[in-house]
Amino acid sequence: METESALLGFAALSQSTRLETFRLLVRHEPEGLAAGEIADRLAVPANTLSAHLGVLSRAGLVTATRHSRSIIYRADLSRLSDLVLFLVKDCCQGRSELCQPLVAELAPCCA
Repeated sequence: METESALLGFAALSQSTRLETFRLLVRHEPEGLAAGEIADRLAVPANTLSAHLGVLSRAGLVTATRHSRSIIYRADLSRLSDLVLFLVKDCCQGRSELCQPLVAELAPCCA
């Protein structure tokens, strides 16, 4: 992942509503959520949520699929993986034992 691409993703997640939206979508993988349901769950006006989803989409963090009259949004987990790996790829200058606490922390949620 290039630095500019990573910065776009981090910038998209650096606002509280967008971060909450992305985390909500991650919890609802793989089925995703309709835009209206996201707005309801986060108590965000639909037009405000639409703008936030646009930012997340341009950053490659969410995808949208039309199902009849609804648009279903999903978190792009491969993009999330890319961002996390961007942060830790050079972890501890090759001393994997220093990164072990991070790996241990992630293991239970990925089982």
